[in-house]
Amino acid sequence: EVTLVESGGGSVHAGGSLRLSCVVSGYMWQSWCMAWFRQVPGKQREAVATINDDAMTTIADSVKGRFAVSQDNAKNILYLEMNSLKPEDTAMYYCVAQSMGFGGAWCPLAMSFDYWGQGTQVTVSS
Repeated sequence: EVTLVESGGGSVHAGGSLRLSCVVSGYMWQSWCMAWFRQVPGKQREAVATINDDAMTTIADSVKGRFAVSQDNAKNILYLEMNSLKPEDTAMYYCVAQSMGFGGAWCPLAMSFDYWGQGTQVTVSS
């Protein structure tokens, strides 16, 4: 069973930084897409960043230049580095994963994912 467990959320002031981590376990995939999503109650879920098994990333325009996604394949950990945080970044952040049929596949922000973590809350105050 594939499980994803996020950590690292919290409360920060605008302009601050946080690093989210996601431990992914139970998978034996040779190729994958993983991503971070965020959601505010009452609003549509938003894909923030994706990364594939070749470490190719796609970043949403809303966070480009401020957020970065990375992975440690040896430890099976996905990261989201968030800098210059704004109050509008306040949301529940979810780590997600999807196996792919071939290596190096592009992971578009609009793709769907089968596996989701429970989420970690990020709150940015002005």
